[in-house]
Amino acid sequence: MSEDIVKIKGTRAGLQLSFASGAKFEDIKSNIVGKLEAGDNFFIRGTTVYIPKGTFPTDQMEVLRRIFHRHGMLFRNEIPKPKPVARPEPKKPKAEEDQLIVINRTVRGGQEVRTKSSVLICGNVNPGAQVIAGGSIDIRGTCRGLVHAGAFGNDKAVIIADRLMPVQIRIADLVARSPDETEQVTTPERASIKNSRIVIEPIMR
Repeated sequence: MSEDIVKIKGTRAGLQLSFASGAKFEDIKSNIVGKLEAGDNFFIRGTTVYIPKGTFPTDQMEVLRRIFHRHGMLFRNEIPKPKPVARPEPKKPKAEEDQLIVINRTVRGGQEVRTKSSVLICGNVNPGAQVIAGGSIDIRGTCRGLVHAGAFGNDKAVIIADRLMPVQIRIADLVARSPDETEQVTTPERASIKNSRIVIEPIMR
């Protein structure tokens, strides 16, 4: 009997078998058993073998399944379809007010910081200085100047400082001024909008 009675095609999922036209089942079975017992290089233990559904009646497919299982191989009657490769969603660029710039210096009187993003200042904001940001403002130091967060209408922006003692605070379109006699601030504070007004409260760093 021709060796081509059983044709083997390697795939990523395993081995796909096809058979010569008009071949009898007994001949096919004998050919497969011969290859298995001869240690055919294709038939390695643990490999999955696929025979298309409908190639043989159910009872004959069961015979082949048992033969392959006896030789340590898996048997399937459908070739799994490759899973489509999921393309990652392109990352949306952050809105400018969600971005952050860092300034590692004190902002001195007469100086101005103006940005559409949020800003972190590692230093003081001295009297006469201005910080205007589209997002939030975080000052790792003393704030005695004018600070305006959410300058383009972001009422979720906040202002944080280790010592918050500004001449004027603005968030979005709301304004708050410091009292004429300010108490000495010893803890970090946060200014935010609550109930349509600017509220200042202590926080933990």
